Parts: sequence; C-alpha cells; structure tokens
Amino acid sequence: MKVLLAATPLTGHVNPLLAVGRLLAERGDVVTFVTDPAFAPQVHAAGFRFVACPDHGAASYLEPDLPPGPERWTHEFARRFIDPIPRQATRLLAVIEDEAPDTIVAGSMFLGVLPLLLSSRPRPRIVVLNVSVLFLDRADGAPVGLGLPPARDEDERARYAALGAAVDREFVGPVRAHADARLAELGLSPLPASLTQSIVQLPDAFLQQGVPGFEFEFRAPPRNLQFVGLLPLSRSSAPRPSWWDELDDGRPVVLVTQGTLANADLMQLVGPTLAALADRDDLLVVATTGGRSVDALGMTLPANARVASFLPFDAIFPKVDVFVTNGGYGSVLQSLAAGVPIVAAGKSEDKAEVAARIGWSGTGIDLGTSTPTGAALRGAIVRVIDEPGFRRRARAMAVAFDGLDAKREILGAVDGPVRGDEPELPAPARQFRAEPSSRPSARPYGAP
Repeated sequence: MKVLLAATPLTGHVNPLLAVGRLLAERGDVVTFVTDPAFAPQVHAAGFRFVACPDHGAASYLEPDLPPGPERWTHEFARRFIDPIPRQATRLLAVIEDEAPDTIVAGSMFLGVLPLLLSSRPRPRIVVLNVSVLFLDRADGAPVGLGLPPARDEDERARYAALGAAVDREFVGPVRAHADARLAELGLSPLPASLTQSIVQLPDAFLQQGVPGFEFEFRAPPRNLQFVGLLPLSRSSAPRPSWWDELDDGRPVVLVTQGTLANADLMQLVGPTLAALADRDDLLVVATTGGRSVDALGMTLPANARVASFLPFDAIFPKVDVFVTNGGYGSVLQSLAAGVPIVAAGKSEDKAEVAARIGWSGTGIDLGTSTPTGAALRGAIVRVIDEPGFRRRARAMAVAFDGLDAKREILGAVDGPVRGDEPELPAPARQFRAEPSSRPSARPYGAP
C-alpha cells in the first residue's frame, strides 16, 4: 500500500505523523511525507520519501500588532492554518498525480485536505489524525477554546450559552468565513459546519489520540470518530544526561517543561517551578528547555535542580511523580499513559482546553494561567504529591490507555473499508482544480 502523510510543520504535529509512518513502514507500506523542508532531516531519518511543502513561517506566526483577544486569535489562526490551504492542496494533488497513493493521513491542522474532501473529483481515502483535544460542539453549550469545565447547573449552562454566542460572533464565524473565502477561490462550496466541526466530520476516518475518559461530553459525535490511545512514539534519541542515575535516588521527581513552541520565555513556568521548590532538598526537580540552551533560563540553578535541553520522555516518565506543564497535548498524553499526575499552567493555543480536562478528570490541577506564581506552583505540586487521589486517577487513566491498541486502530483506519467501497462525497461539492501559480492566495507567506 502507498500512503501519503501530511503534517503542519510544528514538532507536536510532525511527531505523531512520523509515528504513524513507522507503523506503516513496519508492515511494508510505501510512505511519502509532505511538510516544510525544516523537518526534512527527521523525515529522512525515519526512512520516508520527503516532499517539500514550504510553509513560509505560517505555522509559527504570531501577530505583533494586536493585543490578546478574539481579533488577534482570529488573525493568527487564519494566517497559520487557513491561508496555506491552496498551496497545501496543490502539493497534495501533485503527489496524488505522481504516486497514486491509496490513503492520505493528514494532521488535523493540515487543512489542505479540505479541498479534496469537498471536491467531487476522485481521491484516495483520507484519514485525519488529531493532534489536540477533541474540538466538537459540547453537550453543555460551552464554547470551544476557553477551557471551561462541564456546566454544573442550568445557570452555568445559560452563562456558557452567552459566552458561546460571543465566541461564535468574534472568532468561530470570522474563521469560518475566512476558510470559505479560500475555498471559493478554488471553486468549492462553503464548509458544511464550523471549521473545527468540518475538520472532524468530513474525513473518511478521524483518529483521536487519547481515551474517551479524558474528553468532555459532546453533541452527537460523528460515526467516523475513533479513539486510538497513545501513539507508539519511537524511542527518543535525546541523550541521557550525566545526572540520570540521580532519578533513582529515592526522592520524588518533579518534571517541568514548556514544550517546544511556547518556550520563548522560560521564566513563565520552568524558572518559577525551579525557584518555588529550591528549598525542597527532599525533591529532585528536573527541567527541559525544549531545545533551547540551558543558559536561556538565565538563573542560578538550585541545588536540587537538574536541567537538559532535551530529555527522553519515554524513559523518564516511569521515574516521575509529578509532571508540571503548560499543556502540550502530546506530553500530557504520555504522562497520563504512564499514570503520572499533572500540574498544568497554560492558556495559549489549545492549552486552556488541555488544562481544563486535567482538572476535570481529577488527574491533576489546572492553575488557570500561563504565568503562575511560585506560591501557586509550590502549593499545587506539594498537593499532588501528598494527596494520593491524583495519582490514583492518573493510574486509572493509564489503564484506559492500555485498553486501546493504537497500532491496530490506526492501521485499520488507514486500510479502511473493503477495497472497492467508495468514500461518500459531500452532495454540494464541485470540481476542484488548483492553479496556484497565478492565484493571489498562493503567494509566499509575507508577500505584499
């Protein structure tokens, strides 16, 4: 079988698709990987054919001229994920023409698959792998993105409904309109629902990392939705630091990270955590800077602190007692699959939603901010260590992960129905022809 993988060029988006590719290659499938050239070394190291789809910095774009709020978030989302649609779709069509893949597996924010899904032209089977929490309409009416726990009563439902109307007006509606405009340039009909709903509903299969117990209740989940548990990530190539054996010296281990994207200012979470626990000689506090130099911390390390640029998470989580994170979805799933409770402090990107699920599920504490005080961090970490309920619920979540065979679920979704069965196409879809060389929407990122 020939499989085409496509990923938004961010570490947390590329790594899950690389994991899928390794599963496919193990059984003898031919794998081609489409993403920005910055990730070509990782793709080549995995042994896959690489096809460049230049992103021109879109995926990491931050709006410099607007304050935080719906207008800024809408603009950033449009520039990061929607504006690349025409050039991504054009690249996919070229690879389909050259290689005739049987299946495309795309990350959930690689929106170049949308024109293929909305078009009436023949296409391969399309599977989408979600790289974040499940963004579907919630049963309690809470808007997506604010990190709200499930409504406890009718008054809270009413408040959520009002918030939802505001979010629809200021973010969901403008984002959908922007996506529809890009699709119209390709001669395609508008999305059948909001952008996030359409991302889930349109593919032949939508694979959700994680387990149902970590998700809220949603309205009418689509039939193509399939939970896959924890992806079998490859063994980390990050070297074990010289202090690695200290992880087994009997002290509880606290691991803290800001991931690889929201780590420009390590004093948001990593530095404050080290400082907050500096006098706790009975704890070993371990930090990773997500690829940045250890010197980027700009502080004198406490005696009980150990820091590395990268750490092999697959090897360290079994030794960890508390995971302190800004809410990166992939590392949160790794922590829960290992039965490690969490202290979460993140509000950017999808992190408020991730943190809300941690607090609601009882697997940890959501501090509700990206910039927690040292006192708040210390109190939450000590509480998670001292109160066994958090670890008990994290271990129960680990049992749920063990109950899902990610390899079987993913390969089954890639193979799809019996050969000869055609995917159902949207009724209003029109013919899709991409001609990017003259399209204004296909200009390089940042062009006037």
